[in-house]
Amino acid sequence: MSKKDLTIVVPVYNEEESIPELLEWIFRVIDSNNISTEVLMIDDGSTDTSWSVIKNSAAQDSRVVGLRFNRNHGKSAALQTGFDRAEGEIVITMDADMQDSPDEIPDLIKLIQDQNLHIVSGWKKERHDPISKTAPSKLFNWVTRKVSGIKLHDFNCGLKAYRLDVVKNIHVYGEMHRYIPLIAKWNGFNRIQEKVVEHRARKYGTTKYGMKRFITGFLDLLSVTFVSRFKKNPMHFFGAFGSLSFMGGFFLTIWVIAEKLYRQYHHLKTRDVVDQPLFFLALVALIIGMQLFLAGFLAEMMIQVNHKKGDYLISEKTDDTKGNA
Repeated sequence: MSKKDLTIVVPVYNEEESIPELLEWIFRVIDSNNISTEVLMIDDGSTDTSWSVIKNSAAQDSRVVGLRFNRNHGKSAALQTGFDRAEGEIVITMDADMQDSPDEIPDLIKLIQDQNLHIVSGWKKERHDPISKTAPSKLFNWVTRKVSGIKLHDFNCGLKAYRLDVVKNIHVYGEMHRYIPLIAKWNGFNRIQEKVVEHRARKYGTTKYGMKRFITGFLDLLSVTFVSRFKKNPMHFFGAFGSLSFMGGFFLTIWVIAEKLYRQYHHLKTRDVVDQPLFFLALVALIIGMQLFLAGFLAEMMIQVNHKKGDYLISEKTDDTKGNA
């Protein structure tokens, strides 16, 4: 059993007005449900007085723990820092802008415990956002569902609940917080479900996200999909495409040479091999094929050098109660 029943991780970036009200709401909910809780407030390099507000809150209530970055590193870095420090049996993440409702906390915990789930992801079915934000979001979520095979409607919802072993065995970097369910699935944590949650209109401040995140989001999806599938065997990717390219170039070369020999043998009009566009296409295909092979070999060598035993997670043991040999 963990020291706490629950850890709440809240990334903060310029949310000075909402922090006191959010914490008051959180504690009202957890106190009424008698949940042993720690709240990790991760200040992501705020330029307003958010850190001062967090420090004052921590001084007034020991359940609040504040961590401050020296500069803005992004939401993924804040979440990963919170995951590293979390001690609760269940970890819940929520945004600091009060668009996520703490009233959802008991139901999220109940779902995790009663259905033995790894992750419960919030679904903001009714959103208080303009169509310029909701329309691209629907497209983004549809593509992610198709690529990942995870049937969630809202991958980017900040309100999620996790078992502690999930957050301790995944690594969130860059802007990959959108794809935590996908990262968890590739690490074997595939009992994932969603829950419709309340999405509240923003009360303070302004949104920190723009259209740029949808463009970078698709690039991140390609990145996390590639890394998740091929990080243990990159030669399967590079080698497959390298083989296709090399074999295509090889057969094109044989065709060009054979055609010229045939024409010469039958005294037909011929032209130099280097005058044929097909020759240069074959040459490029051969070179690309060799380069892909080399990339695969180098990636395999890097994996051997950087291999960690902890990459393979053991979820259960038959000898847990037998003691050490």
